[in-house]
Amino acid sequence: MSTSAKAGYHHGDLRAALLATAMGMLERGEPFSLRAVAREAGVSPTAPYRHFADREALESALAAQGLRDLRDDLSRDRDSPTTVAELAEFGVAYVDFALRRPALFRLMFGQECDVENADRVQAAADVHALLASAIAGVFPDADPVPLAVGGWGLVHGLASLHVDGKLTGARDEVAEQVRSSIAAVLTAGAAASQD
Repeated sequence: MSTSAKAGYHHGDLRAALLATAMGMLERGEPFSLRAVAREAGVSPTAPYRHFADREALESALAAQGLRDLRDDLSRDRDSPTTVAELAEFGVAYVDFALRRPALFRLMFGQECDVENADRVQAAADVHALLASAIAGVFPDADPVPLAVGGWGLVHGLASLHVDGKLTGARDEVAEQVRSSIAAVLTAGAAASQD
């Protein structure tokens, strides 16, 4: 039995201990089930069922935590952007998150959102609200929803291409590629709207 899991369980925070164990297994690339998570956490095979109905519920909880972590990464050490260059830093943070935590990134976006999981729905809404607010700060007269969807598509595509090894580069090269891609798309869009 792992000392940290046992300590977490005895302090009454079994759910957090199970999530931390599952997150560790996911990020190490280990297959997991509720039984495997229980075994790794050092609790009875039935203990996870007190908090998660099934593996899908556990995965939704992991995805919700991933979305909260992504939101924290996007908002860390930056004010709301007022320029395209500042907005591009959100894209850089998004792609960096995907590269640092590829298994979690795939889990978060590789399946439909569990609309029955209020925690996951709220975590996704918080990320969307942050991005819509950031876009509105840069483009106050534009409808932020299509810009947010287009921007998300661009950076998510770049993140996926890098995670899957289709695009490569050192961290600073990846960041510059994200910045230049965002600038190119927004500059082309601005030029087209003036024609």
